[in-house]
Amino acid sequence: MTWSSSVPRHRASRWLPAALSADAAGSSRRTDIAWSALLVVVGLVIFWIGWQWPRLPYSVYAPFVVVAGLYLTPVALLLVGGTYIGEMLVITLVKRPEAPQAIAMVALATVIIIMSATSRSRARLGVQGSRGESMFVDLRDRLRAFGELPDLPGGWHAETAVESAYGQSFSGDFVVATRSADGRWFEVVLVDVSGKGVQAGTRSLLLSGALGGLLGEQEPNRFLTAANNYLLRQNWDEGFATAVHVSIDLATGDYTIGSAGHPPAVQFNNGSGRWEVLGEAAGPLLGVIDDATYVRSYRRLGRGDALVLYTDGVVESRFRDLTVGVDRMLGAAERLVRGGFAGGAKRLCASARAGETDDRAVVMIWRD
Repeated sequence: MTWSSSVPRHRASRWLPAALSADAAGSSRRTDIAWSALLVVVGLVIFWIGWQWPRLPYSVYAPFVVVAGLYLTPVALLLVGGTYIGEMLVITLVKRPEAPQAIAMVALATVIIIMSATSRSRARLGVQGSRGESMFVDLRDRLRAFGELPDLPGGWHAETAVESAYGQSFSGDFVVATRSADGRWFEVVLVDVSGKGVQAGTRSLLLSGALGGLLGEQEPNRFLTAANNYLLRQNWDEGFATAVHVSIDLATGDYTIGSAGHPPAVQFNNGSGRWEVLGEAAGPLLGVIDDATYVRSYRRLGRGDALVLYTDGVVESRFRDLTVGVDRMLGAAERLVRGGFAGGAKRLCASARAGETDDRAVVMIWRD
């Protein structure tokens, strides 16, 4: 009898993930048993050496407790650590009764407790060894890769600078950019997720992937609406974000800009030599209101003009009004006009009054 005739396909499709999960769980248990057995054997070897040479320092157990914390489940770690403590106790009572080693045993027990906390953290992630750290490094690198800007044609330039609070690896601010297949359109979105640093890192990664899929695939006037609908479906406890989205025609310099609760962009007009705050294209936060409407503004970047997008960490201060922060940033931007816009994104980030206490991000686009 064939498989297809004995088991319906839809039942087989339900059983397959369960079977794969069970196989993975079985493999993890076998690995845990193997490591536990190896470390117990190592402990017995140390015990035999200590029996023959009672002056063997008990600190020799410590590296193997650390290894156990990296590769064993919390229960297995406690069993192995308990074995080591028992061996030390036997050697102390039988071979070294005149020199109690209570301090050494307390120290080893402390190491076991610390590594037990590490083991529990890894158990929640479902990883062993250093793979947990490798996963976070990979997530960080992927988030940064989303912010890489595409190459632009001659006469066009763009820079980004993203700085996380207190120099942490993850930031609640991120940039996603793309260029159309025919090379004519350049789109960029700057997002500020609720929270900051590591707390917002996972939400930033998830949202950046989603917005990366939407960018260039949605009409510009539909992009923020689609992003808002996505956040509403996530049902996050702190599920809101601000964003500013720009779509530029690289052939003419015409662009459209829309904002979702984000600080207003600023544009330098080479003809007048002045910076202008673009406050008319404003809409509600992403992930808060159903069927939100986002108004867009239509403008042009001429030769010598520049456009600056930034997050609130660049202009906000605990004891200052937001407009004061914007004016302060415009003062720093004015100095860029005399010295050139290259490197301006990093300089504006560095000039933020909040300093390292908040995430900061700047996108600068200009034409020669």
